[in-house]
Amino acid sequence: MRTHPLIQRIVPSILLLAACGRPAQLPVSAGIGPNPQIPEPSISIIPTVNVVTAKGWAGEETPTPAAGLHVTPFARGLSHPRWLYVLPNGDVLVAETNAPKRPDDNKGLKGWFFKKFQAKAGGAVPSANRITLLRDTDGDGVAESRFVLLSGLTSPFGMALVGNTLYVADADALLAFPYSRGTTQISTPPRMVSALPGGTINHHWTKNVVASPDGRRLYVSVGSNSNVGENGIDKETERAAVWEIDLATGKHRLFATGLRNPVGMAWMPETGVLWASVNERDELGSDLVPDYMTGLRDGAFYGWPWVYYGSHIDRRPKRRNYDSLTAVTTPDYALGPHTASLGLTWSPDSAMSLPRELRHGMFVGQHGSWNRKPRSGYKVIFVPFAGGMPSGPPVDVLSGFVRDNGDAMGRPVGVAIDGRGALLVADDVGNTVWRIRQ
Repeated sequence: MRTHPLIQRIVPSILLLAACGRPAQLPVSAGIGPNPQIPEPSISIIPTVNVVTAKGWAGEETPTPAAGLHVTPFARGLSHPRWLYVLPNGDVLVAETNAPKRPDDNKGLKGWFFKKFQAKAGGAVPSANRITLLRDTDGDGVAESRFVLLSGLTSPFGMALVGNTLYVADADALLAFPYSRGTTQISTPPRMVSALPGGTINHHWTKNVVASPDGRRLYVSVGSNSNVGENGIDKETERAAVWEIDLATGKHRLFATGLRNPVGMAWMPETGVLWASVNERDELGSDLVPDYMTGLRDGAFYGWPWVYYGSHIDRRPKRRNYDSLTAVTTPDYALGPHTASLGLTWSPDSAMSLPRELRHGMFVGQHGSWNRKPRSGYKVIFVPFAGGMPSGPPVDVLSGFVRDNGDAMGRPVGVAIDGRGALLVADDVGNTVWRIRQ
């Protein structure tokens, strides 16, 4: 398809302006922890754009583990693996997926550029729309067998097993499938549990799902339909929230709101609190706004789109509503600006394939920035916990996904603890699931 002459003329100028975006004035570490620095916003007509170039790993290359750790491929040759779920028998489910068709998302000239940048970073490949089952029969840390457990889905993401029912969160619906231990293919049509916000925009399309410890409720994360409400607040109904679904009745309620893009969710077993990783807003400069993880309070409002990180007002939403400022809940732990912290999983004390210092805390998969100079994220970190809360600075666990020249060999997304206590990492640009052990 031929590019419009107007675009041909202005592209070089816009790319030059984007390349001149103001760099960060603070280190990433200033935006990490329970009390991150929140500087004044830096808003420009052309936002900072610092996109990686997706390449993929060559030959036997791997990302770089921290000292004392080893990384090996659990499975290679996948199609954009984004999310992981470990079944009780040790089988590993991986969602091979990408965004659905969204004809009304990122429209106009700005949207045209964002789509080009997304393609450059490896985010525009077709969605395989399947759940693949990986099986390591001999326990050597490599999946010898793989099976297509489910196909024909619509951008599947989160997965949760309750009894003999496997729940899958598509981009627009929560589905239920019958499951029996050891099965390698499910051909039974799904049962619709609940429709989820979708539509022709569906800006943040990933929907995650986790079950309550007693198996009576499901919690579904639903991202916003925009950056800061620019598509209209009416397009944000029941979005930017975590839903609670009662499995006995099928009814849902909003458990926590004002969460721009909640993705990862994990239970902190010591307190029984559900934690979520949340991607905050863009285009306020390289130093804003820190992504975060937080223990979700029932009924809490976390500020999106009106405010961020407590009571810091965002002046951009057109229909401003600051009446609820006093009711905003401040997140518990910042994860750095623009790190795209997606994956989240609890590392139990029983994770014997990992060193003791990487147990009793949260692993976080940071997909990486596009709106920051220098780049942030593109690694897996561990945050230790004590007394039910983060208790220290994060520790880098897996890095080396991006070269100094901006070539992305891989990008980490979902994280999970396997049946033998090692860490699994889904790498959607590298098309690999990595396994990390001591």
